This record gives sequence, structure tokens and C-alpha cells, in this order.
Amino acid sequence: MKQLIADRALLPEGWRNNVLLEWDDKGILTRVSPDAAEIALAPRAVGPVLPGIANLHSHAFQRAMAGLTEYRSDLNDNFWSWRTLMYKFAGKLSPVDLKAIAVQLYIEMLQAGYTSVCEFHYLHHGSDGKPYANPVENMVCLIEAAQEVGIGLTLLPVMYQYSGFGAQAPHAGQACFINSPEWIMSALQILQASHPQHAGLRYGVAPHSLRAVSPQSLQELLTQLRQWDAQAPVHIHIAEQNKEVEDCVAALGARPVAWLLDNVEVDRHWCLVHATQMTTPETEKLARSGAVAGICPTTEANLGDGIFNGVAYAAAQGAWGIGSDSHVSTSVSEELRLYEYSQRLLHRQRNMLVGSESASAGGYMYRQALHGGATASGRQVAGLAVGQRADLLALDPQHADLGGKHGEQLLDSFVFCNHGQTPVRDVMVGGNWVIRDHKHSRQEQSALSYARTMKRLLD
Repeated sequence: MKQLIADRALLPEGWRNNVLLEWDDKGILTRVSPDAAEIALAPRAVGPVLPGIANLHSHAFQRAMAGLTEYRSDLNDNFWSWRTLMYKFAGKLSPVDLKAIAVQLYIEMLQAGYTSVCEFHYLHHGSDGKPYANPVENMVCLIEAAQEVGIGLTLLPVMYQYSGFGAQAPHAGQACFINSPEWIMSALQILQASHPQHAGLRYGVAPHSLRAVSPQSLQELLTQLRQWDAQAPVHIHIAEQNKEVEDCVAALGARPVAWLLDNVEVDRHWCLVHATQMTTPETEKLARSGAVAGICPTTEANLGDGIFNGVAYAAAQGAWGIGSDSHVSTSVSEELRLYEYSQRLLHRQRNMLVGSESASAGGYMYRQALHGGATASGRQVAGLAVGQRADLLALDPQHADLGGKHGEQLLDSFVFCNHGQTPVRDVMVGGNWVIRDHKHSRQEQSALSYARTMKRLLD
């Protein structure tokens, strides 16, 4: 049995002192004891301890695109013109490139405070659409990257069939995405045989969006999935753009969120990503469904998606978490900060996202993102409690933003201050230290590999 003492730690019931944490060989917490007496021999965390958060939406390969699309490519430069550039970039990537990018990205996520990631993966084939000899080769690259780096992974192979509503034929840039419900289920079976699920690895599915699948194929996928694993997570892009909403109304007679909630059994196993274009009734109905809203503020701002209806959703007690999506940023605090700031700009008031039990915006958002991310991941990563994974962050007590602060002040400062190096000093995942004094053991090797990959892609 392994142990750690935290002078202060954020537990489900709040901040506690002298917390003794114990975990087993699988990295699962077996004891969480505040005000512990028997602490003399246990190693001690360097600073305040927070539970690690799951990044609920990631397209790993897009990390290599960061900074490459910030020029006006069209008179009406928007999400759709960005998507054209993304397709061109994706077509250049080999499995070796994808793994190098993912290793670099996952190290950066750990350093920023994420201890798990949900990978919404749709690069299935070669750029010409031809399958690899191993049809799940790219997915294996992501699994290996996560294992080597030490981050928890929920892998969500994406079903992608069409270029638009009404079963429009896919175009050349989408050739490497295209598959079927049968292909997805076969891939999951191959992965389960070669890389079985465990505490650090979970499988689910991701129908890309209502525009990229048909109602029939969506139901086929869900039926087959529930026969295979009734608890598997299901993620979907939804209502990200006005054009998507307009096209959905024309094709299906309803807005995307409304159609999905009315026609599919959406529950806590679902994560609806973006949903930046919702009416108030849709917002309230999504909250009642128990599904998690996947909010990605840095990407949604970068792509001009719009602003999630956060205040109304919080009032309806909806579950939500955060994702770094296209990875223009991998910062937990920046994602949370921008979410709150978007609500302030929209409503022209301050401290909009707070819970009834606390007026602390940082405290409310951190807890919500923790629980929503855990639910969306389908894994036991919901905090520092018995039966959950030993995933945690130790903050730097010497960081200027944290000095002299306690309790919710720590969370508010972690979220809303941004001065110098991140205050995340050490990171543990599954009972193993993966970041020590801000550093990962593989970061220098990864940086060299990533630099070589980027040079080849950009030459």
C-alpha cells in the first residue's frame, strides 16, 4: 500500500487538513483520512492538493496546427474555412506523426493539470481512404502515447459517413474518416483484444455529428454499442455553428439538440460537445437529461463558434466539463477562466458561474469540471475519495499567485491569475508521479521528436 500526506487537500466535502491518502497497486484510492494522526512516515505533498481533471474533448493531431490558421484565408473566414485547412493538414499525417504529436500534447496536458483525456478520434485511414494493414493503427498510437506519458485515456473512435445532412457524399478531404457502425464495433473488439480496458483506459464511441451520420446509422451504432457495453460513453459534436442548426432544421425538422433529445435516449453516458447554439428550452432539457455538456472555450473562441448558454444551464443544474479540443491552449485554468469571462462579456456582470453553496467562481467551476469530466470519461476519476483513481495535482506553495491564500482563494487564484509558470508543480496519475517540479521524464525526448515531425510537415 502506498501513501501520501497532504497538509491541505480538496476532498468531496471541501478543504481538509492533514489528509492521508492510500492507494493499491492498481492506483485506486483505498483510504482518504483527513486529520490523520499516523503521518510520521508517509511522504508529504509539497503544497495544496487538488484532484486531477479530465480533459473531455481532444483531437490530438490538431495540436500540430496551433498557430497555422491565424490568417484570413477567405472574405468570410469562419469555422468552415478553418475546416478546409484542417482537412489539408490531416491528410499529411502518418501514424508515426500522430504518435509524436500525441506524446507532446499529453505531456503538456499533464503539466497544465489534466490527468485524463477523452480522445475524439477520426483519423482512421490513409489520406486516400485506404485502410491501414492494422485498421486500428492510429488508435493504437494514441493508446501507446497515453501509456508512455502516463495520462488516463478514454478513446472514442468516431463514426463519420457523410459530408452533410441528407446523406451527402463525403468529399476527398474526408476520405480518411469514413466508416460505418460495423467498422466502429469491429475496431472496438480489436482494441479490446489487443489492449484490454483497465483503470487507465476506457473505450466508447463518437458519432461525429448529426450532419455526418444518418438517423438510421446512429441508432444502429447505439444498439450495437449497448449490446457490447451498456455503460460505454458516447460523445457527439452538436449545435456548434448557425449553419449546422439551419441545415438540421431543413433536413430533420428540428434544431440539433432538440432533435437528439427527442429521438435518442440521451442520459449521463452522453457528452454533447460545444452546443453553443441552443435555445433556452433546449438548454433546460439538456440539463434535465443528465448528459454532460462539453465546453471548449478556447477553441470555441478561436473558431468563432459562439458562447455557451452557461448561466441558464447552471441555473438548471446541468452537468458540464471542459476540453481543449483543437489545443490552441492546453491550460486547465485558461479554459475555466475564459468560460467565466465569456459569460461576463455576454451578461455584463461579474462572477456569473457560482453555485448556491458558494460565491466562489473558481471553486464552483473547478468542482463542476471535475465531476463533469469524470462522468464524460466513463472512468473513476471524480475526486479524492475511496474507489476513485489516485489522480491529483500538488500546487507550488511558493508561487506568487498562491502565497498566503487558503481554501476557495486558492481555487480562485488558480483559475483567474496568470503570472509566469503554472502553479501546478507535481502531478500524480494512478498513484504514480508523472510530473515532478513541473517536468516530465520524457519531455526533452518528446520535444526533439515533435520538432522533427513539425519540420517534416511544414517543409
